[in-house]
Amino acid sequence: MKTLKSLERLQRLHDLIQTESTGTPAELAAQMDISERLVYNLIDMLKDFQACINYSRSRRTYFYEDDFVLKVNISVTVMTQAETREVFAGAYYEENELLLHSLFGHRQYIC
Repeated sequence: MKTLKSLERLQRLHDLIQTESTGTPAELAAQMDISERLVYNLIDMLKDFQACINYSRSRRTYFYEDDFVLKVNISVTVMTQAETREVFAGAYYEENELLLHSLFGHRQYIC
């Protein structure tokens, strides 16, 4: 669920930057119900995707220097245990746990 939450936050931040309605970093953190540190981490993540982000003190908002498009598509499919084994080549899973590879390159166990 951590990855899903991160993707949702990333999309929300992108939308706010795109409309130039972020406010100050502290206001943005409050608006998104996250810490300022996490705001900066999410901005860094967008920059890792080649987003050219700047902050205007006079307008009190983050904005994109160039056009930047971010589309986050999430698809969830409920599978039976047999279907899961078939998809993952019969790998062993503990009862009610499914191994997922997150989009950020590390493994997570989700109940």
